[in-house]
Amino acid sequence: MASIDLNSDLGENSPGRIVSDDEGMLKVVTSANVSCGFHAGTPAGIQETLRNAITRGVVIGAHPSYRDFEGFGRIAMDVTGAVLQAEVEEQIATLSTWAAAAGGRVAYVKPHGALYNTIAHDEAQAAAVIAAVRAVDPGLVLLGLAGSLVLERAQRAGLAVAAESFADRGYLPDGRLVPRTEPGAVLHDPATVAERMLRLVDTGTIDAVDGTTVPVRADSICVHGDSPGAVAMALEVRRRLDAAGVRVAPFAR
Repeated sequence: MASIDLNSDLGENSPGRIVSDDEGMLKVVTSANVSCGFHAGTPAGIQETLRNAITRGVVIGAHPSYRDFEGFGRIAMDVTGAVLQAEVEEQIATLSTWAAAAGGRVAYVKPHGALYNTIAHDEAQAAAVIAAVRAVDPGLVLLGLAGSLVLERAQRAGLAVAAESFADRGYLPDGRLVPRTEPGAVLHDPATVAERMLRLVDTGTIDAVDGTTVPVRADSICVHGDSPGAVAMALEVRRRLDAAGVRVAPFAR
């Protein structure tokens, strides 16, 4: 039987900027990418999300980003490898401490936003993130874009890796995500999103915005917590996968 993980970016709410229904999403997903505070969230809110994830048996991942709270971590930054490594280490270590205090643990790392997209192709920043993960805990799994440079480099460095696909994002013909500033970047219809993900699991392919077919080997499916109707999309994806006999389970423990 086929198996796939279902994840979402959570812990990103703060006063005046409520972007997700963490409680609702934690009833659906098997893994939670929890903000480390650099791009979104508050210490109290993040810790509450961690406690709720632990209570529901949802696997926790650290979701580090550039230091960009105002831009929600979606602005690419030209930072030195040393600075980026130190900041990613700080974020993973902080979330790990909070998770441990709540009786849980961080099992994997998924970079956020612009950092996620940059390390998919940028050698220097990918190396800094890989070094940060290894420095904090070389047993952590690195979750990244399927087919990306960072996953290849991380495997060479001895890290366990997992490949990710996106239920609610459009794809370019080369397997990269459509930039959020361009048409077709974000998908909203639950039925369409669920059908795409079922096909992904069945065939290992997804349709790009130009109609071509892109091969995607994925261990996990992401539904962004801050997308409009995110919980409804995640529920429909989960329903279709369950109905098709696909085992929905964490990729990391």
